[in-house]
Amino acid sequence: MSINDVPPNAEQHPQTLAVDVTLVRLPHLTDYLPHLQTHTTPLEHNNYYSPPDGFYLSHSDVILRRTIYDLSTNGLYSSHHSAYHRAGPRKQIFYQPQNVRAAIVTCGGLCPGLNTVIRELVVGLWEQYGVREIFGIKAGYRGFYSSDPVRIDVKMVHNWHKRGGTVLETSRGGFDLHKIVNAIEDRGYNQVYIIGGDGTLRGAVKIFNEIHRRKLNVGVAAIPKTVDNDVGIIDRSFGFQTAVEKAQQAISAAHVEAESAPNGIGLVKLMGRSTGHIALNATLSSRDVDCCLIPENEFYLEGKGGLFEFLDERLKENGHAVVVVAEGAGQDMIPRTDAQKQEEDESGNPVFLDVGVWLKSELKRWWERDHEGELFTVKFIDPTYMIRAVTANATDNLYCTLLAHSAVHGIMAGYTGFVAGPINGNYAYIPMDEIAETKNEVDTKDHNWAWVRSVTMQPDFRS
Repeated sequence: MSINDVPPNAEQHPQTLAVDVTLVRLPHLTDYLPHLQTHTTPLEHNNYYSPPDGFYLSHSDVILRRTIYDLSTNGLYSSHHSAYHRAGPRKQIFYQPQNVRAAIVTCGGLCPGLNTVIRELVVGLWEQYGVREIFGIKAGYRGFYSSDPVRIDVKMVHNWHKRGGTVLETSRGGFDLHKIVNAIEDRGYNQVYIIGGDGTLRGAVKIFNEIHRRKLNVGVAAIPKTVDNDVGIIDRSFGFQTAVEKAQQAISAAHVEAESAPNGIGLVKLMGRSTGHIALNATLSSRDVDCCLIPENEFYLEGKGGLFEFLDERLKENGHAVVVVAEGAGQDMIPRTDAQKQEEDESGNPVFLDVGVWLKSELKRWWERDHEGELFTVKFIDPTYMIRAVTANATDNLYCTLLAHSAVHGIMAGYTGFVAGPINGNYAYIPMDEIAETKNEVDTKDHNWAWVRSVTMQPDFRS
């Protein structure tokens, strides 16, 4: 608020914010196993580290989901908000570390930071709590029932954070609820750490519910993994910042290619099936992009205010242009056969056609039709798998470490059926089913998309 916006009678009429807070209920093992005994955490007796005052958190430590308020109304402003349990160590835990058998699984596509999360789960369990039976589940959910687990120790994972991909391997599909829970019960796992995206999280909810139904003494925690940053409630998904950083390199290459040719267009396709966060953030940070196309904002090619008219003006003005398109943008515009309309991947998601290849073809067709005889070049760059497979940058490595350790502390405290993640910069425990039902889409009416429009000056594509 600028000084000119302050009401002249602000001192005479101070504004008061009254916030009604409801603590979101977090599942706990004692919900269905009320007689579980508590134990003092081994962190209290660590030979090398003495916890300072305030180190342990309690039930009353919470994080507000919302931190932005509108105080434009004079007088009392009342608002109702949700709060979540703050993530971190508790002095009383519900496991004896020597009896813990922990399982770790990665599911879905690759993402920078996967190996860091695995490593830090192992380090947290091993070094902080003294757990010695830690197992990796190979190749996603199907690995619970189709292959033997891999025993992991702290020395084995020493350099895993320096590697891309996932050492445990991953896959899509293979979700068979009863086979998975039977395997968890038969192998004696009492802690399960699941790393994956929205489809994986929906599966994790079912696993937790079945464990609850069977009244098994098994804690289940999930760590949301999606390079697209499409998981709701939390600030961001791990690997996202690394993806934006690498996307900038592709945009820079496209810009060089476009500048180096008469009427050159650099076309970059970035990840983003249902959300355009990578495209949006890479556009804002690179400053070489002329037009950003995302799934949340429809666009059209021909006519007044369309993409072709805009690019025609840019080429006349600058001699080149760069277009960034998220993979989920424009899917309803791409011609499909009946078979393609029905096609799904192993996770049940509709198979997308390549919007980059289609858009490159449409750009060439438009130019040949309207600019016969003039030179024109489209350089198409698709860095998708390069971005997914790289190691995490420093910011994401730090983030993955805090996520993993938050999950370990939460399960040890008896919480279950939760996701660990940051809310407004503070780490929290969020019920798994709430995360699984929430999407993080780009709001094209908020300031982020307004910034994109202001730096690219692209049309809003409203017919």
